[in-house]
Amino acid sequence: MDSGGWSRRRFAGALAGAAAAAVLPSCDDGARSPAAEAGDRDASASRSREAGRPSGPRPLLIGTYTSAEGGGKGIALAAYDPSAGRITGTGTLTGVGDPSYLALHPDRRTVYAVNEREDGAVTAVRLADRTVLGSRSTGGAAPCHLSVHPSGRWLLSANYGSGSVAVHPIAPSGALGERTDLVTHSSPPPGPGQDGPHAHQIVTSPDGRHVLAVDLGTDTVYTYRLDERAGTLDEVARARTRPGAGPRHLTFHPGGRYAYLADEADNTVAVCAYDPASGRLRVGEAQSTGTGPGTSYPAQLLVTANGRFAYLANRGDDSLTRYAVEGDGARLRLLDTVPVGGEFPRQIAFSPEGTLLFAANQKSSTVTVFHVAEEDGALRRAGGPFPSAVAVCALPL
Repeated sequence: MDSGGWSRRRFAGALAGAAAAAVLPSCDDGARSPAAEAGDRDASASRSREAGRPSGPRPLLIGTYTSAEGGGKGIALAAYDPSAGRITGTGTLTGVGDPSYLALHPDRRTVYAVNEREDGAVTAVRLADRTVLGSRSTGGAAPCHLSVHPSGRWLLSANYGSGSVAVHPIAPSGALGERTDLVTHSSPPPGPGQDGPHAHQIVTSPDGRHVLAVDLGTDTVYTYRLDERAGTLDEVARARTRPGAGPRHLTFHPGGRYAYLADEADNTVAVCAYDPASGRLRVGEAQSTGTGPGTSYPAQLLVTANGRFAYLANRGDDSLTRYAVEGDGARLRLLDTVPVGGEFPRQIAFSPEGTLLFAANQKSSTVTVFHVAEEDGALRRAGGPFPSAVAVCALPL
């Protein structure tokens, strides 16, 4: 197995250093117009959303590379203000090597981390007392992404270095069992400029029927059916991108009929039509990231819970692209790009309420936070950057 692609991915570029208030109704004794009444309803809804938000600090977990120069010591622990977006460091959870991606169990009691090393592994951590519940081999090199199946019984991981995907059972305690399946993407052959398959993401479709794996090396998205009793994957479909596109990250629209694909190598995004019955994905035309000529290494896409806006992290451009989602998910319309306030935004995530967006900036070793406007999806910086060594993943809880 050749790990050269992993090294290029992991250490791309030198490290740069170590380093909505409630809406109030107006007072008016006169007659209310329909527009004003609609405005009052919107204001009431906004007040309800504000009232439903937690008022105290919330936990934030930050993944890093522990073996990189200037890297972290484990999973960084922090807290954030859900209203102001301000982050405060609270410590480090040690004993987890190179935790470059994190995922939360649906019951919110356990967090899982990849160990992005030559001998890849996944680790379970109980959140209540920060106890490491153990690690299991992924059977491949450099796992870079993982997700928990909606049933909460299976952990899915993607081995970038060896181009394979793995399945592990999850016990009621949250601990991981021995691997139940490992599938290597042996075909089609690698795309232009690639030395082999490089599985970059594995995710379950919104209806839970299928598991999709995005492979940057083969320019392919693979669809599998997961046997929930045996924990095995059966391939049912493949979707090819343009040769050399280098697909990296797939995000579904809440409606479940469309998904959006970020292509790392050719600096594009694509709208994909998805058939829930068959699991087939159809990749649409390449679209602009709004970052101009050159490769900006698109990293991750997010879609708001209401399905109206999408955001893309651009590592080379150090920016976030905002799209309007139209046609019930069928179209993306480019709106603007905004500076991320850091260098090389590797990953982005919403707070549970969707009111904040966090960006983990690998090369500036920072996490930046934005307020997300519900009405137009506009992003507004929430204070200054939070320093965190080689921040590659931010998981707000």
